[in-house]
Amino acid sequence: MLDVFLRELRRLATTPVYWLTLVVAPLFCALLFTSLMRSGLPADLPIGLVDMDGSATTRNLARNLDAFQNCHIAERYASPTEARAAMQRGDIYAFYYIPRGTTQKLMSQRSPIVSFYTNNQFLVAASLTYKDMRMMSELTGGAATRTVMRGKGVTDGQTMALLQPIVIDTHPIGNPSLNYSIYLSNILLPGVFSLFCLFMTVWGIGIEIKESTADELLATAARRGHPGAASISARALFGKLAAQGLLMQLVGWTLVLYLYGYLRYPCQCGIPTALGIMTLFVAACQGLGAFMICTLPNLRLGLSFASLWGVVSFSICGMSFPVMAMPSWVQGISHLFPLRHYYLLYVNSMLDGWPLAAAWPYVLALAAFALLPLLYCRSFSRIMARTAYHP
Repeated sequence: MLDVFLRELRRLATTPVYWLTLVVAPLFCALLFTSLMRSGLPADLPIGLVDMDGSATTRNLARNLDAFQNCHIAERYASPTEARAAMQRGDIYAFYYIPRGTTQKLMSQRSPIVSFYTNNQFLVAASLTYKDMRMMSELTGGAATRTVMRGKGVTDGQTMALLQPIVIDTHPIGNPSLNYSIYLSNILLPGVFSLFCLFMTVWGIGIEIKESTADELLATAARRGHPGAASISARALFGKLAAQGLLMQLVGWTLVLYLYGYLRYPCQCGIPTALGIMTLFVAACQGLGAFMICTLPNLRLGLSFASLWGVVSFSICGMSFPVMAMPSWVQGISHLFPLRHYYLLYVNSMLDGWPLAAAWPYVLALAAFALLPLLYCRSFSRIMARTAYHP
């Protein structure tokens, strides 16, 4: 096994695709994702304003809306038709429409209607601008009501009891700053890295068949030790996986140290536990990749299998849509993806601070994925020796 391990290390050192896929690409993605969202939330999203009223009250409303963190009034339009055309062109994400007579109706408590339109093709931008425009409308209505109540001799305390009878005290847990980078990067980066691990595990074994070097691999495994076929298979398979796994683990640990050590993202369980979770996750991805290429010993089919499984895992792991709201049969399938169990470990251990003993089902699931190559430890040499390459 040591001979196979050293042989694979030499192949790693002299094959640029390993370094490009397992080192350069994951680290580039880490820097790209975290730099794109380094401010936490998108800010100064361009919106339009259609002010048909033109009063001091509506001008003050526009100034306050423009002062919000997420919105920036990039352009003023003469009519809703012009604003809608600009939104359809992609110049703005939303526009705020104030019809004529708004101030007069507001001061006489006749419930004026203002409208705001968002382009929900851009979900995050539409959600953030909608939230700010809705809040601004409610604040403006409340301010007008307070002015009228003061004129009638009602105290500020009585007015606030009417405007806001229940005061909400909000405390978001896990991500108190509502930082989008914390929400997305902690799963997107491991997910992308798991995709690379699947690819390179499949490619590393499949390329032996394509380049007709499988006999050399098996001969290296048979050089020392028990000459039995099962022993040669185990040494060849696990020696190869160990060399690839060493590089994968180093990159995985680098991502953990970058996210939780350098960027100081929330990690209630501590960095050593996070490193352990990443170690198990990488081993699970590698085990699944070995299972894929041994089940379909064809480089093209194996890579297709890995790409399909890896891409679907982003949708089914629960980061974007809760698994519990999916159909029951999809909930069952979700357990077949390592990223799903990593996501649950991230939520329970890194965000909520659970000890790994309390999250043991997900630990065992990742361990089961890591042990999948044991299914082929006796037949690996036969697969490598008898499989012909078909482009």
